Amino acid sequence: MQIDKSSRHQKIIGDLGENLVCNWLSRSGFEVSIVDHTGVDIVAYHPQSKRRFGVTVKSRTRITRLESSPVNLFSYQKGNNDRQKLINACEAFACEPWIAIYIEASMFAELYLTSLKNYDKKFRGKEGKKLEDWKMTDHYRKMYEADPDVLHIRFNFDFHKWNWGCKIKGKPETTGIK
Repeated sequence: MQIDKSSRHQKIIGDLGENLVCNWLSRSGFEVSIVDHTGVDIVAYHPQSKRRFGVTVKSRTRITRLESSPVNLFSYQKGNNDRQKLINACEAFACEPWIAIYIEASMFAELYLTSLKNYDKKFRGKEGKKLEDWKMTDHYRKMYEADPDVLHIRFNFDFHKWNWGCKIKGKPETTGIK
């Protein structure tokens, strides 16, 4: 199926990614709110554990043959330091910094959720680059799938039959929350 993006598609896909993360966290017992703050898109609080997450959400639509393109997480170009913006916002809200990545293509969509700490420990590239990204090659997808600290939902679409399938790995309340 061909993807033809509308002029407002980036806004729509961004809102969808944020709402999917909110739904996932809410269904897992978190109190969640979308916030309009530099560096953080969602603040989530888990009453039982008393933990608070500040989540930055990156959402992208990939056309056919570009599904394995990486998703830019943090830019250090033109005076930006997106990583520091996330950390500063999380300090302001007394949150742990987390990242969420929502990628959709013509036949599937994937949503990943992990802590910044886990990303730094296992997936972050060399420091000093102009961009940090979330790699989407088969190699990295297998690594994410095997990592218990990366939560993952995969949606499979079959528009010819109007079938949608979903596979969920992990629940946010089980990620180190005791």
